[in-house]
Parts: sequence; C-alpha cells; structure tokens
Amino acid sequence: MTASEIDRLRGPILRSVSRSFYLSLRILPGPLRDPLSLAYLLARATDTIADTPEPPAELRIEALQDLAWAIQGTAPREAAASIRDSFASLQSNEAERALIEALPAALEWLELLEERDRHAVREVLEKINRGQMLDLERFGVCTVIQSLPTASALDEYTYLVAGCVGEFWTRICFAHVENFCDRHEPAMLALGVQYGKGLQLINILRDAGSDLREGRCYLPADELNLLGLHPDQVLTNHGRAEPVIQHWREKAGRDLAAGLEYACAIRSWRVRLATALPALIGARTLSLLRAAGSEVFAHKVKVTRAEVRGIVASVTLKLASPHSLRKAFHRLS
Repeated sequence: MTASEIDRLRGPILRSVSRSFYLSLRILPGPLRDPLSLAYLLARATDTIADTPEPPAELRIEALQDLAWAIQGTAPREAAASIRDSFASLQSNEAERALIEALPAALEWLELLEERDRHAVREVLEKINRGQMLDLERFGVCTVIQSLPTASALDEYTYLVAGCVGEFWTRICFAHVENFCDRHEPAMLALGVQYGKGLQLINILRDAGSDLREGRCYLPADELNLLGLHPDQVLTNHGRAEPVIQHWREKAGRDLAAGLEYACAIRSWRVRLATALPALIGARTLSLLRAAGSEVFAHKVKVTRAEVRGIVASVTLKLASPHSLRKAFHRLS
C-alpha cells in the first residue's frame, strides 16, 4: 500500500468517524498514533458492519466473524474486499461508507505495524469483536425489547467493548513511552480497565432512550424487576427507572474518577492530556445526565463542539498539569 493511503486512513477518514477520540490522537507522540489510530478504525469498522440495518442479523454475524478472522490474519485477504463490496453501498453515512471502502487498506496497514503493536491490536480487537458478536446475538432480531439479564452481564459487555481498550492503551504506552508514569503496569492496567468501562457506561446511559426504541435495553433486567418494571415498560414509566439510572450514573462517576487518576499518573504532558480528555468530556456528559434524570429516555444529551474546544483549551494552556486536570474534572462534574 502507499503512504498516501495510510495518510488518508490516519487523517480524513479517522477525523470523519471520530470526534473526541481524534482530538486525543492528534496530541499524542508519533510512535503511539499508528497502533491506536488503526485499532480505533478497525473497531469502528466492525461496529459499522454490526449496525448496518438492511442485512438480516445472520448475515451481519457472518460478515462480522469473517472480518474478525481477517483482522486476526486467519482469513484470506479477499475476505475484506468481499465485505467492502457487500456493505459499503449500504452505508447512508458518507464517513462510514468511506471507512468500509478502506477496509482492505486498513488490513494492509495492520501488516505493516511492528510485530509487538500488531499483536496488541489483534488482541484488543479479538475482545471487542467478541463483545460486538454477543451484542448482535442478543439484539440482532428484536421483535420485543431484549435486556441484559444482570449487572455481571453488563460488566462483561463494558469490559469487552471498552475496558479492554484501557488495557490496550496502557500496554502501548508502556511499550513506546519512556518513563511512562508514576505507577507500576498492573496498577495502570486495572485503572485503565475501570476507565474504559466508565466511558462505555456513559454511552449506554446517554443512548438509553434510543436503544430502547430499537429494542435494546442495557440496564439489567433483574434491577428493573425489583422496581416492578419489565424492560418494555421503561419508556412509558421512565420516572420509575430513575433508581437504576442513578446507580449506574454513580458507577460511571467512580470509573471516570479512576480514569482521571490514571491520567494524572502519566509523566508526559502530551500523553497525559490525550488520556485525560475523554474523562473530562465524560464528566461534563455525566453532569448533563444527572440534570436530565429519567428524561434521558426522552431526550439524548450531548456535549457541544464549543464545550469540547473550551475543555481542550483550558487544560492545554496549563500543560495538563495534574492539579489543573483535577480542578477541571471537579468543575465539569
């Protein structure tokens, strides 16, 4: 593949499919950008395949499995081209269509990474793809609202699609950044997992209403049942679901606080800033979720682009010092 193809993947395509994560990536030192960028693009591509509404769930599961094998290097290279030809034209979103069209190039880029980074990308994608597959099998055909049964099922899901990303980020940084942080790797791995889970919980809480309208409920059914609610009753009785929402908001807040401590342990101000940004944006999102209460089922909350730019500017001016990050986190929370 050509250098221009890689530049297109790490530049226009990545920017078009990511808003806040792209801000983090562009701040990072060069050696970190490629494995982190490529892992994000592959995860976003597999997510796009899983979420394409037109094909039946069975075909999406098959395509997702084929792409997962291609990422692991156990499927022929032609598999990516076949998925591209089947799914690119089905994307109504122009950015996602461009991403699917670039799938063969993304897999070629994966082969060009140094072996250690390629192994790390494949390891995290194996977990993410497993979570996506579980999601499709649970919710792929929703004639009635389906729900995760228990808190442990939600914990497993948040680990597979996001907590493992905290592990991946940690291993890549320890591999490429000299004197990465003030803590030992096992402690950072644990904090990284908690951080990723918290970010995914915020996504789940923010999208709770739209997910329910599409037949998916990530709130544990057993917790709703204790309130006398079945998942298909939540939209019309969302005020009664507030205790469950509050419980998971509090859990997300603790996980975000762990993520901030993770970031504050990092020595390089650029890596510290890039790592802290999702926690700061997440803190603001969590504040909006608290204000919305159970109305989150009716109205989706979102941090504006102007607010994101303000967050970035305020902490960059102070070189993302741990003191400034903690102060900003407290203010945004």
